This record gives sequence, structure tokens and C-alpha cells, in this order.
Amino acid sequence: MMNRRTFATTLVGTLGALAAGVETSARAAGSKFLVYFGPYTSAKSGSKGIYVSTFDAGTGALGDPALAAEATNPSFLEIHPSKKYLYAVGEMSDGKSKGGGVSAFAIDSTSGKLSLINQVSSVGAGPCHVNVDPAGKVVAVANYGGGSCASYQVQADGSLTEAASFHQHEGSSVNEKRQKGPHAHSANYSPDGRFAFVCDLGLDKVIIYKVDAATGKFAKHGEGIVPPGGGPRHLAFHPSGKFVFVNNEMTLTCTVFAYDVAAGTLKALDTVSCLPKDVAWEARFSTAETRVHPNGKFVYVSCRTHDTIARFSFDEATGKLTHLGNTPSGGKIPRNFNLTPDGQWLFAAHQDSGNVVLFKVDASTGDLTPAGKEVTVGGCVCVRFVAVD
Repeated sequence: MMNRRTFATTLVGTLGALAAGVETSARAAGSKFLVYFGPYTSAKSGSKGIYVSTFDAGTGALGDPALAAEATNPSFLEIHPSKKYLYAVGEMSDGKSKGGGVSAFAIDSTSGKLSLINQVSSVGAGPCHVNVDPAGKVVAVANYGGGSCASYQVQADGSLTEAASFHQHEGSSVNEKRQKGPHAHSANYSPDGRFAFVCDLGLDKVIIYKVDAATGKFAKHGEGIVPPGGGPRHLAFHPSGKFVFVNNEMTLTCTVFAYDVAAGTLKALDTVSCLPKDVAWEARFSTAETRVHPNGKFVYVSCRTHDTIARFSFDEATGKLTHLGNTPSGGKIPRNFNLTPDGQWLFAAHQDSGNVVLFKVDASTGDLTPAGKEVTVGGCVCVRFVAVD
């Protein structure tokens, strides 16, 4: 017969085991993903459109990519919050004529195959980035060549309307070679979807738009400014929603902004280098993607030609970034990279070497360790995840 102490110890152990079992089951239930890859398509890259693979975050098993849908230069992708639709830009403009394409696809959750729903004009030249608001009602596109952005309403079947609003950026900045005019490089939403943020490399500004979810229209609201000649490219929000991190392509730096949630405004706090102290800046270097770990403690930025991923720790109390080091990305020209939603894994896509390299993420230190696994997608520049049951 058990005494009270033995019974209590046994009960605690049993409850702990049950809790661990539930936690393990929860992890297992949400650990499998479809992974979509957006490449540049050409005879040189060998890619024909959007590719899909499978990934098990519990085991690290990564499947071989298969063609999900044929498309021309689907250089950036985004997933609808419902997980039913995927949106892709078609970077088809020559930079002189107006408009590329923005395509809506239906996702087959079993096979990962994509079915084209419809395609609309990006209105401006050289679309390079697409995003969907948190409610899944409004899609935004940034046009690099045309220096503009457009917004679209999402219909009940996932299709896109023609542009609900279009904004042509105006102005220039200090770099005469690359900043003679605007170059919108990305479009992102605030966590509550009230505002959209468009990084413009040519203006050294993050232009802020007020979003009308009912009409899909954007209205100019304000702007955040990076140091002259920086060339803001991509941004990411901190999980708290109170900070924004912008990588500056031309100076290989990252600017931290404080974000006023109520007012929808940005205030620059700090700008730090993405290069190690013993590496001098070179004109051939450039940054590409910014990601924040789900725990909010670490920020990552890809450094092209230097071919590394810069790692930073972030102090939420002070708003300061501390450079921790650079991890070799495992290929040439690491453009887009992405973290799995649980923050355990990082996929680094390489435009020139055409390999996507898998890293294990240490959530306590921010360190990246090569997992010894990679797949080939020629000209790959974008990685997106869809959780599957």
C-alpha cells in the first residue's frame, strides 16, 4: 500500500508524463509542412515554376521538390491565412514597360499541387514582393522597377480583383547610381492589419499606408527613414508588435524602429552592421531578407556575396541589436530564407547555386547549425511554409 508521500510522488510523475505526452502530440500534430519554393525560371536555372516539398519538423525529414505549378519568374510567394491559397508575383517586366503579373493559386493540401485561379496586372513594372493582410482580405504588391505599390481585394474563392489602389512613389536619395528614383522592394502588414509598410530602396524610406479592409485601398499615412544611402529592402516585425527591423541592402546594415501601435508610426532607434568587425564593406555585398525568431530574442539577415546569415540578439527593454556573428549560408547568393513557425529550423535559399540548405536553430543562443540536408531548386529566391494535418 502506498503512503501519502509515495502516492503524491507517483501522481505528480503520472501527470507530468501525461502533460509531456500531450505536448509531444501537439508538436507532432503541427510539425508537418508543405514547403513552397519560388525561383527565377530560365534555361540557365532549369526551373519551370513554383516547386513544393514536404518537411517534418519533428524529424528533420525533407522531401525532394516537385513542380507544383508552371509560372514565369515567381520570385516571391505568400500564403493566405486560410492555407487554401498561394499568391505569387510574376517578375516579367523588362523595367521599361508597365506591369508584371500577380497570380492567385488554390492549394491542394494533400499533394501540394497548385491550380491557377486568376492573374491580374501588378500595374507597375518589375513586381518583386507580395503579401497578404492577417485577415486574408487584402493583397499588397511592391514593384521594384516601377517604384510603386498596388493593393487588391481577395474574393471568397481566393481570386484577386484588379488593383483597388495604386501608388507611384516619387523622389530620390544620395546614391546616384541606384537611387535616382524610387524602387519599392517589399510590402508588409502590421500584426493587426491596419497599416501596410513598403520599403523603398531608392528613397531610403519605409512608406506607411493606412489599409481600408472593406475596399482594399491604401492611403498614404506616414514614413520611417533609414540612414542616407542605406537602401531599405525587407522588414520584419517583432512578435510583440512594438518593433520593426529593416535590412538596408546597400550598406549591409539593419535599422531598428520602435512602432507605435495606436498611431501607426515608426521611430528609428538604432542601426548596426550585418558584417563581422574584421570584414570591410564592399560594393559587391548586399543584404536581402530579415527574419525574427518566434521567441523575439534573435534577428537574422542574409548577406549576399558575403554568403552568410548575420545573427543578432535583441534586447526588448532597450531596443538594441547586438551582432553575434555570421554563419556561412552553404551556397552562393543567399536571398530569401525562412524560419519554420516553431523556430526550430531555418531554410536558406540561394539564387546562384540553386540549393536550399537546412539549418537547426538553437533557440537559447540563436546559433545556426547545418543539418546536413539540402535540396536543389535552380534560381530559388523564396521559401514559404504551409502546415498540414
